Amino acid sequence: MNFVPYAVPFFMLLILVELAWGLLKGNNTYRINDSLNSMSIGMLSVVTKFVFLNIGLLVFSNIGQNYAIWSFDMASTGHWLLGLVLYDFLYYWYHRISHERQFFWGSHVVHHQSEEYNLSTALRQTSTSFLTTWVFYIPCFFLGMPIYMYVSIATAQLIYQFWVHTQHIGKLGFFEWFFVSPSNHRVHHAQNPEYIDKNYGGLLIIWDRLFGTFKEEDEELEPIYGIRVPLKSWNPLWANLHIFVNMARDAWRTNNWKDKFRVIWSPTGWRPADVAQRYPVYKSDLSRFEKYDPKLSIWAKYAVIGQYVLLSLFHFWSVEQEAMLPYELLFAVVIAQLLTVMVIGALLDGKSLVRGLELSRLVVMTGILVSAYTTNLFSMEWLYYGIVYLVVSASLMWVCIKREWSNELVSSSNPA
Repeated sequence: MNFVPYAVPFFMLLILVELAWGLLKGNNTYRINDSLNSMSIGMLSVVTKFVFLNIGLLVFSNIGQNYAIWSFDMASTGHWLLGLVLYDFLYYWYHRISHERQFFWGSHVVHHQSEEYNLSTALRQTSTSFLTTWVFYIPCFFLGMPIYMYVSIATAQLIYQFWVHTQHIGKLGFFEWFFVSPSNHRVHHAQNPEYIDKNYGGLLIIWDRLFGTFKEEDEELEPIYGIRVPLKSWNPLWANLHIFVNMARDAWRTNNWKDKFRVIWSPTGWRPADVAQRYPVYKSDLSRFEKYDPKLSIWAKYAVIGQYVLLSLFHFWSVEQEAMLPYELLFAVVIAQLLTVMVIGALLDGKSLVRGLELSRLVVMTGILVSAYTTNLFSMEWLYYGIVYLVVSASLMWVCIKREWSNELVSSSNPA
């Protein structure tokens, strides 16, 4: 059973509670651009599953039916607990290798890009997990774990990890000897040299204690969140692909044929010597660290929040309709949401290309509506709903763009 859809409303409520608590206590850990970007990436991770083949489930089913050497009993509480411990143990190694090897880091990096640390950060989930994640859980199915048990345990463990993404809960004493807590997970998200690549556990922290990767949070060393080579972009597509693109560039640029293949499986951060010399990459100076924070006018902030509320309604509708929509329409839904979050990202970045990108979005989405209606993929009633959505969405986006464009003209005409 997938518990995540039932948990999403509580996630949203707890994000609002944390925001209110931070404002009340004078310790707000949210920024509009960062939080919207986290939620955009979370949306993409959900909708891309609509159209990408779930290789993992196919492999799992085949192994479970033909090669299982044992069988979990779903009626046994002991077997459920055993399954939870097994899954969490495999998660530890998946998570650790996702930090230690370049190819796997390419898929996991999106979860660490935020330079803030709050509950919205937990929503930053990869859209490329179909490439990497499932490989680590194959032992579950050689041992005969039913798909239902696997999905239930995996989603329950994922939900547990939500609450540890906060700065408002301190150390929890004895609890932290066994379970992942906000304190030891803050260490995991930090890029300080003392903290980096520590505390990989999902539910149990005992794996880190056993395998030497545990680090306690030092109250005199404040975590600096983010990744060592900052992304400096709110583009959710680029957030998912930049490591893979950089790997491809390094493989193309190096003159050493062995290094062309080594790039893929190398330790995270490794680069061919000749490429590193010609195309150096500069890491953040943590002694003078500044967060990436392009500014928006107040009206543009209101409009982009309105746009995001509208997009969220569309997103939740698409999740509810997933099982009933034809594949062509599912693909169109993914494209529509991808284009919208890319325009929002370009707006938050303050990029001049946002106007052309928005025009392209409107053209593509209009084409989707017309094509879907003329090919009888949906009725006239749904066409009306689509038109209303597009008009309201375009209006909100135009307010954002107009405000920012006006600010650019004022700035450029100011002799100072």
